[in-house]
Amino acid sequence: MKKKYNYGTAILAAFEYLLENHPEVFVIGQGVWSPWYVGNSMTDLDKKFGKNRVIDTPISESASTGAAVGASLVGMKPIIVHPRMDFLLYAIDPIVNEAAKWSYVTGGGGNPKVTIRAIINRGGEQGAQHSQLLHSWFAHIPGLRVVMPSSVADARDLLISSVLCDDPVMFIDDRWLYELEDELPEIDPKPLSLERPKVIEAGDDITIVGSGYSAQLCVEASKLLQKEKFSIEVIDIRILNPFNPDVIVKSVNKTGRLLVVDVGWKTSGFAGEVIASVIENISPNIMKKSPQRITLPSAPAPCSLPLEKAYYPSVELIVESIKDILK
Repeated sequence: MKKKYNYGTAILAAFEYLLENHPEVFVIGQGVWSPWYVGNSMTDLDKKFGKNRVIDTPISESASTGAAVGASLVGMKPIIVHPRMDFLLYAIDPIVNEAAKWSYVTGGGGNPKVTIRAIINRGGEQGAQHSQLLHSWFAHIPGLRVVMPSSVADARDLLISSVLCDDPVMFIDDRWLYELEDELPEIDPKPLSLERPKVIEAGDDITIVGSGYSAQLCVEASKLLQKEKFSIEVIDIRILNPFNPDVIVKSVNKTGRLLVVDVGWKTSGFAGEVIASVIENISPNIMKKSPQRITLPSAPAPCSLPLEKAYYPSVELIVESIKDILK
């Protein structure tokens, strides 16, 4: 019988599985003993597995991440938790200059088996320095796998696959998804290297693509449009680096139309990467209309609730854009 989880408790289930079955796994980071920092995704892990395996650190993103990368080079599989992606920027050096490049600069002499969990925590009038989704930055880095689950199943299963992978992985989860609920089967770990973008709603009229929270917006928009007899194909990117566009290309070859939704900025953003990857791989006469993208405005996040409603893409905006493309 399948057990029901929400997105947060699915992440908790992944932590429990990893800590129970893999003694080389430990967790380190700020606020990992506190539900205020990490929601329901790490409840009582320190009590169940001990504070020597679930380690709360002082506020130094660089030091804690550097310690995790170092531990990964001597046989451990650490998970370093950053409760806000914004302040992960203090740890750029150990992530980008060390973990992502170690195997290259040593001629394959070692792989940092480290997972960097970066939590997106925006909205609620938190403003410009507490609301950033920087997935495109990190997807740009060779040697660093980047994963963004949008579903309850992927929240659990992609975290397990990330930690069991021999490469450094950035696992990006989003607090706006924590209340999603679903029934999940027993855990059956799969190699992260085999994971790809996935069709989550089949259709013929248009392909819409998202990752993380934006994928859920696409699903909600698709359900509304199905009531009006539109046939929408929704694809969840899931794996941003290395990015494999084959599933999206196949879909656009069928539909001839493409809309990419990304809750990041437009300039040099991941929506542009998706569109470019598709256009490079299809015949010029396939497209029935130019590809479109919905992104954040080119401005930092506002502190006002009314401005936030205008700032973030909505299901209604996606529905309107799809109808416009299908005219």
